[in-house]
Amino acid sequence: MSERFDCFYCRDPLHGKKYVQKEGRHCCVKCFDKICANTCIECKKPIGADSKELHFKNRYWHDTCFRCFKCYTSLVNEPFMLRENNKVWCSNCTAAADAPRCKGCFKPIIAGDQNVEYKKMVWHKDCFTCSQCKQVIGSGSFFPKGDDFFCVSCHEHKFAKTCAKCKNPITSGGLTYQEKPWHSECFICSNCKKQLGGKRFTAVEDDFYCVDCYKECVAKKCAGCKNPITGFGRGTSVVNYEDESWHDYCFKCTKCARGLANKRFVCHNGKIYCAECPKRL
Repeated sequence: MSERFDCFYCRDPLHGKKYVQKEGRHCCVKCFDKICANTCIECKKPIGADSKELHFKNRYWHDTCFRCFKCYTSLVNEPFMLRENNKVWCSNCTAAADAPRCKGCFKPIIAGDQNVEYKKMVWHKDCFTCSQCKQVIGSGSFFPKGDDFFCVSCHEHKFAKTCAKCKNPITSGGLTYQEKPWHSECFICSNCKKQLGGKRFTAVEDDFYCVDCYKECVAKKCAGCKNPITGFGRGTSVVNYEDESWHDYCFKCTKCARGLANKRFVCHNGKIYCAECPKRL
């Protein structure tokens, strides 16, 4: 007489029938589906004896339920990631979800995409455009203004100061004289053309002169010492008489050499004297 071979749960004989062995116990398919089958974490239904089961970290799926939560692609034999709420994601969707978002189009910036970063913000290269002309700035130079970004050309026309001489925008550097902006290369000596930024100079009407050119070309010559009368250093005070000029320290009596600036003097035979000396001639 043969040994009995029954289902552990319902005690129905299993000879000649399909059965399942689990944890050392034999059970019929019906009892397995009802009592022993794992529950699919996706569809919440039992994974029967006739279904293919996939498991990961004590979680179970029907093979047909093991799909990417975002794109629904089957993940059987594919790399995947278990994310929040026990949802499985394919590698592509995981990369897209974890990738930074473009400030322009708000789509993810995937590894390998060309991008532009500025102050913890990121754009696709083709999404980083001028706020004025809408042309792509990409990796080119730009100027930030609040939440806006401008290409060099638009920034020049919209914000840059205009040089008082050449009337072109001043994009960098430059200087100010009498509240007017100048390119450094435009603020030059009218005679020798050397740049005057940071140097001493004299303005004569609409022209500017360096110290040397002012002395040589513009300044009056002292009738006493024959040197130029300038506003640089000693000799800033000038004495004028008829068509001639003197440094104040050169305007003195021809005979006694007494300084005559702001004093009475006498002109005799084209020479300057104090009030007393002509009496002794």
